[in-house]
Amino acid sequence: MAYLMQEIDTKQEFDTKFDKVCDVLEKYKRDSNMLITILQEIQSAYSYLPEDVMAYVATALGITPGAVFGVATFYSHFTLEPKGKYVVKVCDGTACHVRKSTDLIRAVEIELGLSEQKKTTDDMLFTLEAVACLGACGLAPVLTVNDEVHGGMTREKTVELLRKIRKEDGAGA
Repeated sequence: MAYLMQEIDTKQEFDTKFDKVCDVLEKYKRDSNMLITILQEIQSAYSYLPEDVMAYVATALGITPGAVFGVATFYSHFTLEPKGKYVVKVCDGTACHVRKSTDLIRAVEIELGLSEQKKTTDDMLFTLEAVACLGACGLAPVLTVNDEVHGGMTREKTVELLRKIRKEDGAGA
C-alpha cells in the first residue's frame, strides 16, 4: 500500500478511498461472483485500478490476484493506469481519419506535451486516448472530453477547447 500512498495526495484521501474499497467489498458480501461490479465501483473511486488494491480485493474475495488481474485486463472498460481529470478521446475511425483526425491527436499531444508513450499530463489534468470509433461519424472529425461530444473539430478548435478547459479548471493558460 506504500506505493499507492505515493499516488494519493494526502493520508486522508488515501483513507477515504480505502474505506470506499472496504465498503464496496461489504456491499457485495465479499462475493467473488460480483468481481466485475466490485472493480467498476472501485475504479470509479480511484479513476483506475491500482495494483495494490486489486491484490487486496483478491485476498478479500478469496481468489488469486491473477484472477482479478485477468478480469481487469480482459475488459477494455478497466484501466490500470491513472487517468487525468479530463479524458480526451479522439476518434480515429474511418470517417474521422479521412477528415484528418490524426491532426487532432497531434494537436492535443503538442498542446499538452503528450506522446504515444505519455498519455497523461504530469498535473493529472488531461489524458489522451485515440479510439477506433465514437459513433458520431456525421460529426467527423470528432472528439469527446469526459463523454461530451465535440464535432467538426480542427487543430485550432481542439487547442482552443483544451485551453478553455484548463482556464475554467483554474490550472492556468
